[in-house]
Amino acid sequence: MMRRLIGVVTVFALGVCLSPAAAVAQQALVIKPLAEKKVTELPNGPLFWRIENFPTLAQAEAAAGHMGLAAESGGKTWLFTLGPAGGASAGGAKVAEVGPLPNVVATQYLLRINEASGPPGSITRVHTHPGSEAFYVLAGEQNIRTPHGVMRVRVGQAETGHGADTPMQVSSSGSTDLHALVMFVVDADKPFSSPAEFPSAQR
Repeated sequence: MMRRLIGVVTVFALGVCLSPAAAVAQQALVIKPLAEKKVTELPNGPLFWRIENFPTLAQAEAAAGHMGLAAESGGKTWLFTLGPAGGASAGGAKVAEVGPLPNVVATQYLLRINEASGPPGSITRVHTHPGSEAFYVLAGEQNIRTPHGVMRVRVGQAETGHGADTPMQVSSSGSTDLHALVMFVVDADKPFSSPAEFPSAQR
């Protein structure tokens, strides 16, 4: 059964190699878990996150099924469903679909929805996750820096992140406050987030 996490706020500490003055000037991005569940199997084939809006949380929860997570954010009710491309939930209005996701292999999986928010310039420490994540931006602009380069996700855009254990740093890179929803499929038996460093050439 889905376990909703309400009122739990995790603030990632800044963990980049900056001068002391620069570190003081940068604010931590606020990360808030909205919903999560553990499953022992994933659907076969390429996986996508389907993002839908519902009139009420009760309706979204009723439509969630085994692979869905319902949550409220930004004054709207959301249903995030993991599965093949092209699906639809009865009663929902489709907002976006993002994937295919990088493959994750585990004996137990954690599906989680986080909310990321913060003013321009706010940032997370460098970290990794034991699985895949995807992003949908409601306001502002999100910057995801990895050894593969920098990904910018703008308002109304959905993007897929890189695979498990990729060092990454997320920031609010627009001119207005960031409000983003982040979808995870990770190995439930490993720490959800671990401190990391970029290769020396990128520091």
